[in-house]
Amino acid sequence: MKKLLFVLCALFALNAFVGDVATAATPSDRAVKVIVTPDHLDWNYKCGEQPVFKVLALKHHTPMQNVKIKYEISEDNMPAHKKGSMVLKAGEGEIKLGTMKVPGFLRCKVYVEDAGNTYRGLATAGFEPEKIQPTVEMPADFDEFWQKALAESAKIPLEPVLTLKPEKCTHYYNVYNVKFRNGAADYIYGIMTVPTKPGKHPAVLKVPGANVRTYDVEKNLADLKSVVTLVIGIHGIPIDMPGDVYSNLKYGALKNYNRFNIQDRDKYYYKRVYLGCARAVDVLAGLEFVDAERIAVCGGSQGGALSFTTAYLNPKVKYLYAYYPALADLTGYLHKRSAGWPHLFRTSSDDNLRNEGVMQTLKYYDIVNFARKTRVPVKVALGYNDTTCCPTSMFSAYNMVPTAKELHILNEIGHYVYEEMDQQRNKWLLEKLK
Repeated sequence: MKKLLFVLCALFALNAFVGDVATAATPSDRAVKVIVTPDHLDWNYKCGEQPVFKVLALKHHTPMQNVKIKYEISEDNMPAHKKGSMVLKAGEGEIKLGTMKVPGFLRCKVYVEDAGNTYRGLATAGFEPEKIQPTVEMPADFDEFWQKALAESAKIPLEPVLTLKPEKCTHYYNVYNVKFRNGAADYIYGIMTVPTKPGKHPAVLKVPGANVRTYDVEKNLADLKSVVTLVIGIHGIPIDMPGDVYSNLKYGALKNYNRFNIQDRDKYYYKRVYLGCARAVDVLAGLEFVDAERIAVCGGSQGGALSFTTAYLNPKVKYLYAYYPALADLTGYLHKRSAGWPHLFRTSSDDNLRNEGVMQTLKYYDIVNFARKTRVPVKVALGYNDTTCCPTSMFSAYNMVPTAKELHILNEIGHYVYEEMDQQRNKWLLEKLK
């Protein structure tokens, strides 16, 4: 038993408290930890199997005595279909989840109250996730729609402007602010690192996660010192304004931008976003210090989705790396199962979206359909405990990829990245781009 406690603490301490809101970092450590783990090491089960989840409640790394826990069991992000409570006499116990008859995920959330605070742990069992199929349909004119959009976009000259930022340059790379046209009166802004070593270099486009914010050199990506890196924003605003500007936009003019004009496939907000990311690849390919035959795209969450769209829309992309992609299988909740961020149709507040215009629009923007059209090698990193981009939705997209693909599963992570995940991403990109 002591050995079990030690192993569980070592493996799952970082999983003690994970919020439902997307975050760029791992959750902070807390005095009370609620550790939940399945009885299969890979967290996977056959349909019909009965998982048993082990629960460990620790305070200051010591098992809590006679502590009451509450638990909820749900199918991924769906409402809990079972709730209960129990007392852990020596800080540990077991919960039987039941099973699933079809491929999917069962999640167990466990709550402990202590000194007026509530602490949560969770774990998620996968039931043959490699067999999960999407709910979204592929429209017959998907290619035609996007080829027409690309043709219209191509009429706008890129007119890229690179502005050297001497204060950000290092011995290994120079740094430039970048902007280029994305429409008659629309620009995309970003920041670029360029190796100081002369010659043509491979390039990586980093597309952004959701939010409205500033952007700077991402050191973990810029550490690819032999690679040109371009990090872009998507909202047509400069990337280096005062912070309150972005806050005002986030909660004001750009609040819920993912729903802007969603009833019209030709005016939906993401149309200019998808096309702008594709144009960023053209900017890279046109630079004299970039080898246009060695360009990759990467990103997480919304950026994971944009990685798929960009690889489809611009054939200059040769490799695709995505963390926990969003915008996948958006119609899931209409079929009584979890869907990806931004969780359309999840609550009654989205009842106004249940119309034919929205249903048609989503077919052209859902990442599942871009995954179906993927032409390049793909690697996807994800976690089973992600409640922002739920695993059901991510597997719906990943399972549709027809090309060479790799899956990096870190079962216990939520919507965040471990440092070693960035290291593995960089290693994969370097191997592909060499």
